[in-house]
Amino acid sequence: MTGTALIAGVGGIVGNNLARHLVDRGWTVEGLARRPPDIAGVTPIAADLLDPAALARALEGRRPSHLFLATWLRQPTEAENIRVNAAMVSNLLEALRPAASLRHVALVTGLKHYLGPFEAYGKGSLPPTPFREDLPRLPVENFYYAQEDAVFAAAARDGFSWSVHRPHTIVGYALGNAMNMGVTLAVYATLCRETGRPFRFPGSAAQWNGLTDVTDARLLARHLEWAALTESAHNEAFNVVDGDVFRWQWMWGRLARWFEVEPAPFDGTVNPLEQQMAGAAPLWAEIAARHGLVEPDLDRLVSAWHTDADLGRPIEVVTDMSKSRRLGFLDYQPSDEAFFDLFARLRADRVIP
Repeated sequence: MTGTALIAGVGGIVGNNLARHLVDRGWTVEGLARRPPDIAGVTPIAADLLDPAALARALEGRRPSHLFLATWLRQPTEAENIRVNAAMVSNLLEALRPAASLRHVALVTGLKHYLGPFEAYGKGSLPPTPFREDLPRLPVENFYYAQEDAVFAAAARDGFSWSVHRPHTIVGYALGNAMNMGVTLAVYATLCRETGRPFRFPGSAAQWNGLTDVTDARLLARHLEWAALTESAHNEAFNVVDGDVFRWQWMWGRLARWFEVEPAPFDGTVNPLEQQMAGAAPLWAEIAARHGLVEPDLDRLVSAWHTDADLGRPIEVVTDMSKSRRLGFLDYQPSDEAFFDLFARLRADRVIP
């Protein structure tokens, strides 16, 4: 059984991959964004989630059975993150309320649920790893909690089921995305190869030596569909990761070999990508022109700040997937192959040479 899916944030790394998956699975798919991309089989809906009146007009006559919330807007403070991002969720649910068509709402958040928001990221008293879904909320303000509360309140009011999905670092195809480690590392490796610079791990010793995991965007798409259609998964929160664990000291060499660059020995020093890639925009434009690449604007491709936040954490971060396994979601994705598949697609689409 499928239905009509409305994806809020269809242009992002989660929404883009989810839209393609659901189309392939026979869903009717509508994609909502301020500037929705052209995705085969997806009906684009252009609207601003912070403009309730315009949103209501854009959604008039729409009757989605399933809503997938995969969007957020970064603000300068956590108080503003809460105000803006909770409002986007509430505005959308209110705009869909007259149709009374929703059966299920899925919200995508992430591991800041356990690690804290940007202002307190990885600081203070944190729960032990592996993170499990039944851990209590941290005693700090967090826009993920505000988004959850907006969904819970609407579900209690309007009678639909919900699921919350907490991926770790997402690896997948999307351009112009604010949180995209895979594309960022692909561009960084390309710059290193083109200039002969060492391929230097930018993060902390804790990340280099500790266990971690990541989330393939394609696996996350399958998990979102599974939870939406599986009654026992309704009204539950889930961690979503590939199912393996690794150490960056192993993964970094794997990535280096794919790009045919020499990984620099790690000496324990943090070398943030924001510093390593500072001033590289003209060089990337020249590389793009020389190789006929589709995106010459470096800032449209990389999110160095977010990759630095992930790789610079002073603590081990690994999550538990037992809850999904017990309920029947058994999909697995080798994480190194998630990176390799992404790099191959970027090369095929002439995003990297």
